Amino acid sequence: MRLQSVIRTIYPPQCVACDAQTEDDFGLCAACWRETQFIGGLVCDTCGTPLPGEDHGEVVQCDDCMMIARPWNRGRAILVYAGVGRRLVLGLKHGDRTDLARPLAQWMAQKIANWARLDTVFVPVPLHWARIVKRRYNQSALLAQEIAKALDVPVCVDALLRPKKTKALEGHGREARFAELSGAIVANPKRMQALAGKHVILVDDVMTSGATLAASAEAAKAAGATDVSIVTLARVVKDA
Repeated sequence: MRLQSVIRTIYPPQCVACDAQTEDDFGLCAACWRETQFIGGLVCDTCGTPLPGEDHGEVVQCDDCMMIARPWNRGRAILVYAGVGRRLVLGLKHGDRTDLARPLAQWMAQKIANWARLDTVFVPVPLHWARIVKRRYNQSALLAQEIAKALDVPVCVDALLRPKKTKALEGHGREARFAELSGAIVANPKRMQALAGKHVILVDDVMTSGATLAASAEAAKAAGATDVSIVTLARVVKDA
């Protein structure tokens, strides 16, 4: 305990979103907490986007999920992709802030703790190898590993592959995103057993149109997954 006290004196806990000191490790300072839009209350059961109204325990869907056939059963997101939430996602994704994976995954694990079953396996949305070489890591794989550790559930980081190098999807409309992802993600032939007959929970950092998650869910089902759910760190929300 004395050693921990010395370490805390030299390296006091800091807010994961800024440099302000906090009481506990892996937390947010009061200012960042106020500016972070956590998703709660009434949400779309399929993609996790927040909806107006009160949560009465009924299963509801957003307009997009009512119009688009999603190849997964249910989904949740933790943060609105704006403000501090966007800064955290970009820090993990492009800023070499791999240290963020653990605290952010803890939030995700708490959100879906009741989803874990004996046949559950966490699977990250894959990146093309060229992007991994450039970035040096797959942020979704880091999140998946930490969520699996928190919930004591298996994870298979290479269950899905992305053999097709796609263009950057930022700024593209929904139809362009889905067209670009067509056939871009497949099941790893060496990991079929990890998916067959399993409840697969796909993990990604942010959901915009859902095209990447749809391609991943279709690949998992093609490999024999009986049930697919999704959890994302953030959700792009209209007018956020």
